[in-house]
Order: sequence, then C-alpha cells, then structure tokens
Amino acid sequence: MKLRLRLKILLLAILPLVASLLLIAMAVRQQERALLAREHAAVQRTYMEARRDELRHYVELAVSTLQPLYLHDKDAPPSTVESDKQEALRLLSALDYGEDGYFFVYDLQGRVLMHSRQPELQGRNLWELRDPLGRPTIQQLIAQARAGGGYVDYQWRKPSTGELAPKLGYVVAMERWNWMVGTGLYLDGIYATLEQLDREAQANIAQTMWWIAGIAVFGVALISACALALNLSDHRVAEAKLRALAHQVVRSQEEERAHLSRELHDGVSQTLVSTKLLIESAQQAQNTVLLPRALERLNDSLTEVRRLSHRLRPALLDTLGLPAALEHLAREFDGGDEAASASVGMQIVGTPFELPELLNTVLFRVAQEALTNVVKHAQARRVEMSLEFGSTPLHEGAIAPGAVMLRVLDDGAGFDPDAAERDDPSQGIGLRNMRERLASVGGLLELQSSPGHGTQIEALVDGDAITRLARDNPVP
Repeated sequence: MKLRLRLKILLLAILPLVASLLLIAMAVRQQERALLAREHAAVQRTYMEARRDELRHYVELAVSTLQPLYLHDKDAPPSTVESDKQEALRLLSALDYGEDGYFFVYDLQGRVLMHSRQPELQGRNLWELRDPLGRPTIQQLIAQARAGGGYVDYQWRKPSTGELAPKLGYVVAMERWNWMVGTGLYLDGIYATLEQLDREAQANIAQTMWWIAGIAVFGVALISACALALNLSDHRVAEAKLRALAHQVVRSQEEERAHLSRELHDGVSQTLVSTKLLIESAQQAQNTVLLPRALERLNDSLTEVRRLSHRLRPALLDTLGLPAALEHLAREFDGGDEAASASVGMQIVGTPFELPELLNTVLFRVAQEALTNVVKHAQARRVEMSLEFGSTPLHEGAIAPGAVMLRVLDDGAGFDPDAAERDDPSQGIGLRNMRERLASVGGLLELQSSPGHGTQIEALVDGDAITRLARDNPVP
C-alpha cells in the first residue's frame, strides 16, 4: 500500500509536468504555424506587389519607346504605317531584361506578331490555345488588353528551362495598330522561395518540439531520481525504526514475562508452598486445625490465578461485553495496589449497542494501556474514564450515531505530546501501541496533554468503520 501510494505521488508529480509540456508544445506549434502562414502571405503579397509594379513600368517604358512611331503614322499612308509597325516590332524584340524577361506582340485576333524567345510561333494564330487547366490563355490576355490593360495569371513555357511555369503578365492594347503588347514574369522563383521558407519554419518547429521533448525527459528523469533518492532514504529510516521497534517489542515481551514470573513466584508459588507445608504438617501431626488455614491459602492462590488470567484477557469481555469489562478494570485500578493514590471513575454514556469482538478487544487494551501509563507516569489523584455510544438525536458535543468513543482523562503531571509522538524507542511504545491498535480497526486516537495540566486520550471509531469491521470479521 505504501509503495502504491508513493507511485501515485510520483505520477501526480510527473503527469502535470508532461501535460503542461504537451500543452505548451501544442500552443507553440499552433503559434508557429499561424506565424508561418502570416509570413508566407506577407512575403507573397510584398513580392507580387513589387512584380506588378515592375511589369507595369516595363510595359509603360516599351509603349513610350513606340509612342513616336505610333503618333507619326496617325495620318500617314498604309505603306508608312506598315514600315512604322515593322520598326516598332524590331525595337520591341531588342528590349529584354534577363534570360526570361521579354516582350510579345499579338494582333487582337490572336495571331503572333513578335515573340523574341519563341520565333517559331510568329505568324501562328493562338486564339484557341489553352493551358493545362483548360483556360484560354490568349483570349484572357486580349480581353484584359481591350479592357484598358492589366494583369493576367497564366501558364507559359519558360525559356531557361523549357517547361511550363506559372507566369504573371501585363498587357495593353494599341487599338489603331490592332495590337496587344505585353510582357510577363515567371512566378516559380517566388514559389521556390516560399517553399524554402516553409521548410525552414518546419525545421524550426521540429527543433522546438525536440527541445520541449528534451525538457520533458529531463524533468521526468529528475523527478524520478528525486523520488528514488527519497524512497531509498525513507527505506533506510524505516528499516532503522523497524529494528528499534522490534527490539522494544522484544524487551516489552521479556518485561511482561518477568512480571508474570514474579507474580507467580511471589504470589501463587509461595502460597502453594505454604499450603503444601500446612497439609504435610497436619498429616504428620494429625492436626485438623491446620486444614482450614490450608484451605484459605488455596483460595488465595485461586484468587491470584484468576487475577492474572483477568489481566491477560478478562472473561467479562467475552461474557458481558465491553462496558462491564471496563467497569471491572476501573474498579481493579481504583481499589488495587496498582492504583497508587489515584481514584478511577467509570461512566457509560448513551445506549450501549453490540460491537464486533475485535473492536471490544482493541478498546479494552487501549483503556488498559492508558490506565497503566497513568499509574506509572502521571502521578494523578483522579482518573475519569467514559465509554460513549453515539445515538440519535444528535446533540452538541455528542459523537455521531453508530460511533463509539473511549475517553480517559487524568489530572496528573502531563507531558509534551510532540516528544512522545517522535518515533524514538526510548519514549516507550505505549502510545504507538494504542494508535496502531486503533488504526487496525479504522479508528483514530486523539491525545491532548501539557506539562502540569493532565492528559486526555480519546479513541474514536465511527459507524462506517464498525460496520466494515463487523462485515469482515463475522462472529463464528
């Protein structure tokens, strides 16, 4: 039971720690994921805004480059207009900004007029061209250009890799020439950057989780080590106390045996020897006067044997019950030599009810031990002993219905309870015996004492404990 209790205490120490660290880990993981999502969105938004401005500026620069030609052929003949268009296409094909940065020109019916990175497309009509998602790419670009210009997301083959990649385009229309002019930026770079940020954030989250796991393992190991050290220390102390208690028990047994031996030698044995001598003298002298004296000595021996037997276990406890046995015990201490100068009073409070046999024995031994301590140590003039049975109605100061309480109060010298409660064999085992006896039947021992103000001992057993005791120890 003690081991299970220590295990429960250990678990109560470890489980809150582990649960707290798990909650912290979950909160940290959730916060880092939310932070990652916000950072992801902020980086993407900032990048896209910068790219959009960049594309718009590129197209505005290209259009401003073509503006003199575009305005020159406003009223020019067709040959001049065609010549200006060819010059404009030449100028646009020469404009680029990196390997994947270029301009393109379509007529508003979808025919490719200029594509500096894919010259094989020139002259083809791509009006029906669709991307892998089924979206009409050229139609979307021309529609946006006719609407006054703007941005379009689509997929196109990237010149540097030859593979399809997401692209952001910006287009405008030159209505008089029937042109759509535009450029675009591939977005796979920003997506790669965002994926790298995601991987780094996930690595940071994993590292944080490992730190929390390490702290949890260290905390559990530290608590377990402390618990192990405490168990070992308590185990050594308990072994020392057990050895001391065993020695004290052996000494108490030997003292009791010596006491019984002296009682038998000084009382019964001498009386029997005296009786034997009287009978032998009467037999030799044929003197019948000595026989009554021998009979008187035999009666004294019988009384002494009964007294010793009663000290070992009173017959009244088995025949008339605990109240009668306690009253007899009080009279014995009150009138016998053991009482010294103290008078002992006994009182039964409440209506007695039947108690389990084991409980009768425990309460009787507690009373016997308490009175013995009074005689040996208290130097009391008056001892009040009471046995209270709980009953209804419940009045102030009374115990609960179904409970029983033994109280022993003396006006003796008293003592320091703290010193007596220390587990020191030199203090004697009387109080521990009483406490352990009561604990074995589910009872409680209350001690009140102070030097010069007497001592009060209360042994209380509630109704639930009495019911369990009767159920677990049925009368055969």
